[in-house]
Amino acid sequence: MDKFESMQAFAQVVEAGGFAAAARKMGLSRSQVNKLVANLEARLSVQLLHRTTRKVRPTDTGRAYYERCINILAELEETEATIAQLQSEVKGILRINAPMSFGMRHLGDAISTFCHQHPQLQVEVTLNDRFIDPIAEGFDITLRISEPPNSVSLISHHVMPTGRVLCASPEYLARNGRPQSPSQLREHCCLHYGHLPGIHRWSLQGPQGNIIVPISGALCSNNGEVLRSATLNGLGISLLPTFIVEEDLKQEKLLVVLPEYCAPDIALYVVYPVNRHLSEKVRLFTEFICDRFNGAEGNPPGLE
Repeated sequence: MDKFESMQAFAQVVEAGGFAAAARKMGLSRSQVNKLVANLEARLSVQLLHRTTRKVRPTDTGRAYYERCINILAELEETEATIAQLQSEVKGILRINAPMSFGMRHLGDAISTFCHQHPQLQVEVTLNDRFIDPIAEGFDITLRISEPPNSVSLISHHVMPTGRVLCASPEYLARNGRPQSPSQLREHCCLHYGHLPGIHRWSLQGPQGNIIVPISGALCSNNGEVLRSATLNGLGISLLPTFIVEEDLKQEKLLVVLPEYCAPDIALYVVYPVNRHLSEKVRLFTEFICDRFNGAEGNPPGLE
């Protein structure tokens, strides 16, 4: 039998002063209430009630257990009410953070569709390429294109993988030659993601396994569109997500360099703070993004 139902039956008997009154209040038969309390006593191996023909009253242990029961049952009722309220509320403000390039290329249409589906919601979208702390900065949802997030304070949902490719313009390769091995990347201008201080390296996977290649170049940026433009303009070789350069590769504005080598997998993730897990608006948007980019509505070009 359900433990909470037995606790509720016991509490009702104590409050009503008898099994018949408790049964009426619970909408059960007297024998059902008696069985629930008897099973509770058997499970606890203790007598909770003094039973007489005229009255039922708690034992000393029963009185102490009753005090704990009403607190537990009250908390359970409050929790269920909170969840029910959250599940029914699809309104308010939903704050979303996403990478700049992905947001500009793929998120606009998706957000519009989501807003049409939930007209009572107000959606606030912030695009940047800075690695933000969703909790400190107050975001309900963060979209990340990265390796698997690893934080006990965040919940992450894998949406779909995204590839990365080494590429350069035909003009750059004609002028500087095409590298034949990863080690030759050291001799080229490599446009990298990040900041200037320190030594930069690209991690590549190929026929010989994992290779770490030190690189240097004339430009670095924390934005993929900046690197794409520089690559198209013949400044150097870039390692970029395929969703940014897929059309350029199809039109041969950019060419793949070292096609037998690829970067380690990254993926699109939906990330949100643990305390947002019961939020209906967060659940709805998470399901929407997963369906949009890895399900019924099809995947956007270049994300696979």
